[in-house]
Formats: sequence, C-alpha cells, structure tokens
Amino acid sequence: MSIKEAIKSIDFFSSLNEEQITLLSSFSTLNSFSENYIVHYEKKESENILFLNSGLAKAYKIDKHDNDIFLYYIYENSLLSEISDISNRNLFSFSNIETVEDSTLLSINYKEFRAHFLNQNILCLEFANEVIKRSGQLQTLVNREFIFDSVAKVAMSISSDLDMFNKLKRHDISLMLHIQPATLSRVLTRLKRNKIIDIMHGTVSILDKVALKAIFEE
Repeated sequence: MSIKEAIKSIDFFSSLNEEQITLLSSFSTLNSFSENYIVHYEKKESENILFLNSGLAKAYKIDKHDNDIFLYYIYENSLLSEISDISNRNLFSFSNIETVEDSTLLSINYKEFRAHFLNQNILCLEFANEVIKRSGQLQTLVNREFIFDSVAKVAMSISSDLDMFNKLKRHDISLMLHIQPATLSRVLTRLKRNKIIDIMHGTVSILDKVALKAIFEE
C-alpha cells in the first residue's frame, strides 16, 4: 500500500482532495511493526502524529510495582497519538502504546501538519472530534476503575466490544478489568442465568442488550 492509499483509507482524511492528499503524503511515512512493538513510551515527546492504518494497539500505564495497567484498545483507521490540547505545539504521550498484533502506522510530521492543515482551518473539526473521543475513553476508564463493581465492568466490556471480549483469553480479560478470574467466571454465569447473555463453546453472545447496558448505565 502506498502512502496516498493509506491516507485515503483513514476516515480522518476523507474530506481532503487529491492535491491536499499529495501534500500530506510529502511529509508522511508508512511503517509496519510486529506484535508487541512499543510505539512510544509514557511522557515522551514526539515530533510525529500517528494513525493506525491496520492492526491493533493498546494503551497502558505502569504502576509503582511495575504492573501493566490497561487503559484502552486502539483500532485500525484511528488516531493513535494522544491529543489533550488542540493548541499544543508538541505531542506528549500520556501512556505507553504497544501493538497487539502486526500493524501498519501512518506517521505524519506534526509541525508540517499544523502549518499546512490545522493553521489553515483544514481538518480542525476532525482533530477536535478526536480530542473529544479520547476524553470519552478516559471517562470510561474512570468509571471502570473507580465507580463500577465487577458486574458493571464485565457488562460494559461485553457491550462495548463483544468481538474483542470473545477474542481475548479469560485470563487476559481478568487482568484488563482488574478482577480475579473466579470473579469473572461468576459474573458470566450470573449474566447467563439471568438470560442477558449466552455462552456456547466459550463464545459469549448478547441476548438482551437493554438489560446489559442497564447494568452499567443505571
């Protein structure tokens, strides 16, 4: 895939014309990384803004005991860099970003991107929407870590991304939600008993979406 094709495949750039895409590609690169590659580390400054063209990545922090604290997944066709301030001239990483599977990243020089696009009022709305979306992810994180009980954590995880829930091993889900594997098993059994979900050969399906959402939205 060429750089131009990569740009066109990302929804963030869908409003650009051919001339603008050519300009953007002149200060962009496309790189492939294998699974478990550390894209950037927490608190590090970056000169480039990154988009996940294909694959899957995760954001996480490390606590004082060197334990990984999972934050959220980043899916293909998404902004990978963490933007907290649309007016900030530098990019600082709030967390560690690591590829979960083989991935392709579009890297764009942030200084040039600001000069030729943001400062010309091009892609500003898309950029602001990404900031809002990231803020929503952090709000979800706060709820998951400090507000929700184990049942609400599991219900939200199933409701928000059933495919990923079924893709992960139960042990990994437990680590991600910071609950014991036995607790996860009990919660799944309870949800199945209440006919909110079903489990066949280890695969979860949702039977009652309204009841599932009510667990963590009440």
